[in-house]
Amino acid sequence: MPDCQPTAKSIPAVMLNLSTILAVLICFFLTACGGGSGGGGTAPQTPTITSVAVGCSPGSINTNQTSTCTPTVSGTGSFSSAVTWSVSPASIGTVSSAGVLTPTAAGTATITATSTQDSTKSGDATVTVTAPSTITSVAAICSPATILTTQTSACSATVQGTGSYSSAVSWTASEGTITSSGVFTPTAAGTVTITATSNQDTTKSGTASVVVGSTTANTGEWTWMSGSSTAGAYGVYGILGSASSSNVPGARSGSVSWIDSSGNLWLFGGLGGAGDPSGDLNDLWEFNPATTEWTWVNGSYTGNSYGDFSETGIYGTQGVASPNNVPPPRDSAVSWTDSNGNLWLFGGEGFTSGSTNGMFNDLWEFNTTTKEWTWISGSNTINASGVYGTLGIASASNVPGARGSVGGGAALSWKDASGNLWLFGGSGTNGILNDLWKFDPSTKEWTWVSGSDTPNAIGVYGTQGVASPNNVPGARGYAVSWTGKSGTFWLYGGEGNGATSNTTFDLSDVWSFSPSTLQWTWVSGSNAGGVLPVYGMQGVVSASNTPGGRDSAASWIDSSGNLWLFGGFDYDGATTNQYLNDLWIFSPTTKEWVWVGGSDTGEAKGVYGTLGTASASNVPGARGSEGIAVTWTDNSGNFWLFGGIGYDSDGTSGSLNDLWRYTP
Repeated sequence: MPDCQPTAKSIPAVMLNLSTILAVLICFFLTACGGGSGGGGTAPQTPTITSVAVGCSPGSINTNQTSTCTPTVSGTGSFSSAVTWSVSPASIGTVSSAGVLTPTAAGTATITATSTQDSTKSGDATVTVTAPSTITSVAAICSPATILTTQTSACSATVQGTGSYSSAVSWTASEGTITSSGVFTPTAAGTVTITATSNQDTTKSGTASVVVGSTTANTGEWTWMSGSSTAGAYGVYGILGSASSSNVPGARSGSVSWIDSSGNLWLFGGLGGAGDPSGDLNDLWEFNPATTEWTWVNGSYTGNSYGDFSETGIYGTQGVASPNNVPPPRDSAVSWTDSNGNLWLFGGEGFTSGSTNGMFNDLWEFNTTTKEWTWISGSNTINASGVYGTLGIASASNVPGARGSVGGGAALSWKDASGNLWLFGGSGTNGILNDLWKFDPSTKEWTWVSGSDTPNAIGVYGTQGVASPNNVPGARGYAVSWTGKSGTFWLYGGEGNGATSNTTFDLSDVWSFSPSTLQWTWVSGSNAGGVLPVYGMQGVVSASNTPGGRDSAASWIDSSGNLWLFGGFDYDGATTNQYLNDLWIFSPTTKEWVWVGGSDTGEAKGVYGTLGTASASNVPGARGSEGIAVTWTDNSGNFWLFGGIGYDSDGTSGSLNDLWRYTP
């Protein structure tokens, strides 16, 4: 490229002047076109700052924490990203050259980043500063506070503090395991300490105790397994269809029960407390002995009380199952379990629509698989009369009359080897009954088999130990029934008529009935009412021993076919009128009684001990009268007892919801 400076050579003056002019022109044009000694480049730009932005994280801190701020500088040319930091108000803290805010007071800090290249360009962000947070206390609570080794307890923590403290805790258990959400699962019986520790301040913690009972049974001892040790407890229903260790039916009496093919207990209705108000119930529950948990399966969680008649039942179409169907609330019904494991319910006493109390003669089936009720036979109104037809002849028009508990007590039931359902006696609309009926689930027909079609019949005892087609127990209710190993039906006591009068007393007679010969046999006991107990020596069998006349007793059958009898109500019409908690065994082979436990005096209060722990001193309180307890035998041969009317741990009388297990 030409040099733009004139050179000193020996040339003519004219040529020198022309050369100089030409060189100047060439330099002018090259400069205008971006030329020069570097060729075709652009002129350098002047560095400028266009904006400064600031972000701080976290945006909320307490005075014990810091927040780190980061600048974002934008500009043109070779600008500088360097900034200087400041904080406003200055009293709130300091900010380092790296943008770290260290607060010294609470408030809102404005953090400013100013460009070092152009002090007119800056950006800011705010950080909320709170007072320092502290944990002042941690409290823990677990519910239920008493469980069995097969159950769980849900624990929660309440954390208190100042400032923006954290409520997070960590859980530990002195035995067993506990989840991060506070669900405790025991592995052994005993008292377990549950600890909740603050995650923010590990020096702060709270504890709760959970008493864990054993599910191990001891022979000849009672174990309190569930429910309250005081009378009048309300139910805890939980979620429909979901088992829980917290669930429990409310205190009640006159319920009915079944045992399904898995050995689970099913409980329906009764008179008692679901909540407030209380009254006749139609709730259906299932209890699993393996998990010791209740499940609310069906029906209402409110009672049809004396004054609230909103629970009326839904019959639907006769013979057609429906998830909407449900029997009306009632007590003192009878029940069976068929060969398919389905549950059957007959009669009882309660309310339909309106305020009229009466007795039912409706027959229902509950399918444990579909969880649906079916109205099978009988009336959907109260106090229906019986249609007896011809003695011994089945008919689709036959049906037992309505019956319940008023004036005589609930009816009895058995099931024979062919799966037929049998019904005896109870209190009818016009008096106490002694009619015997058979229902065939396959044909859906009733047969009047024995007894009178009129109320208040006296018994025909015949010769003790000798069967006869003329023999028949007198009208009665609240008796005890069981099926022997050979398929024979057995009956003991109850409130009703003996052989000599129409005066109602508690009875002590034992009867057997053969479903094949259709004959009754008076086996033992008196043919008159009002017999007092003869206890003898505890544990010693004697021909003179007798529980005496009583009604509303609880009962079980052991693997040898012996009857076990617990409690009941003793009424002789003169001197005795009391609840009992004595335990007896009757041998169908020897026809003898033996007193094996409980008190030989009435009105005994319950001794509950520790939930889930068997003890020789434990015993349910006396119970009976119109408040029959529910019983069943599980697949391991253990006896179970639930509720009824009786005495709690304080000696207070009322409806109970305690659940007991006894190992014979």
